[in-house]
Amino acid sequence: MTPHAVSLAAPLAATAALAAGGGLLQAAHWPASRLYGSALIAPARPGEIALTFDDGPNPRWTPQLLEILARHNARATFFLIGKYAALQKPLVRQMRQSGHTLANHTWTHPNLAFTGNRKTREELLRTQQELESILGEPIRFFRPPFGARRPFTLRCARSLGLTPVLWNAMAADWQATRVDQVAPRLTHLIQRNQQRGVASNVVLHDGGQHSLEVDRSASVAAAATLLQKFTPTHHFVPLDDWQPQASEDRACS
Repeated sequence: MTPHAVSLAAPLAATAALAAGGGLLQAAHWPASRLYGSALIAPARPGEIALTFDDGPNPRWTPQLLEILARHNARATFFLIGKYAALQKPLVRQMRQSGHTLANHTWTHPNLAFTGNRKTREELLRTQQELESILGEPIRFFRPPFGARRPFTLRCARSLGLTPVLWNAMAADWQATRVDQVAPRLTHLIQRNQQRGVASNVVLHDGGQHSLEVDRSASVAAAATLLQKFTPTHHFVPLDDWQPQASEDRACS
């Protein structure tokens, strides 16, 4: 190898390593990636929409969503942050009594692509125990915050009886202040999913990971817009209506 080739070898190796690392990091957050294991996204049912709400329960915005959903006779799925559910047990029970599916979104909303095995297990297990204590029934679904996961994340979830869930329609509603920043994008994605022959698994947010004092008016308005637009042509379903994929249970330790 020539001196020039030797001088290039280390930078090229470093570049390749960075590219590989970047690809792995992207796979840890990209909802369609199966590199770290499979998750429930949406079945081949183009006439169905699953409205899912993350980061609640929220004492201001969640009740508004319950009223809107009731007006349209629609059921949804709420991925709850455990520490907020523990503070609002009557609201959690009201959500379930209204016919909605409640699911695990960890205790404190960490990025599970970077948490260790012990911390990951604590986040899932503590939330699972809290929700099941409040409701007196099993919790079946789990969504990793930010969609972030690694192989242990999904194995751990399945060992706790949880089906991991991601999505195929999102519009950064947590940053929005107006409904027109959210609803048109979600409408486009729902229509695109229908053209592709699959249902839509829509993510909106009824709370915020850092505080109960968040503005989710755009998210609530977007949910109302989608319900009004698509109720005549689509069926809004909770995740229970979709057959979960086969589990890959392994020890969560």
